[in-house]
Amino acid sequence: MAGRAPASRLQRADASARYAIVAARFNERISERLVEGARHAFAAAKIPEDRVDLYWVPGSFELPQAAYHLAVTGRYAGIVCVGVVIRGQTPHYEHVAREAAAGIRHVALATGVPTGFGVITTLDEAQAWARAGGDVGNRGEEAAAAVIEMAAFVQQLRPSKRTRRG
Repeated sequence: MAGRAPASRLQRADASARYAIVAARFNERISERLVEGARHAFAAAKIPEDRVDLYWVPGSFELPQAAYHLAVTGRYAGIVCVGVVIRGQTPHYEHVAREAAAGIRHVALATGVPTGFGVITTLDEAQAWARAGGDVGNRGEEAAAAVIEMAAFVQQLRPSKRTRRG
């Protein structure tokens, strides 16, 4: 589906929470734009820059593994995965895109840590640039906004220390 993601309805983000961005180096110039978009979303939510850690991995296929290892540390309220998969001459594109999506979903479900899918999957490089801050928006920014909103959602469900009985 083309177009921009719906605007976040987040009322207030926890500025003390830590977040991670995991970025794929394959198609690095485009990934850098996705990272910029994610950083913009964190800044717009008034999350200090020093509360967001950036990690680089070889490609989009490695994003889920890195995200899983970060999630199980318990340090992060949310993790944003960004990368670029551009169709080539072989079916390799489909395998990488499918496994990246499934793996990122698995991390979120297995760990409970909101894990955002900011991986661009396109037919050509021009489409990737359009989704990395061009006419169609920035998928890194959209994934980060979703992670921030979901982290707040998850936090709401946790009982506060004041309401626990023991």
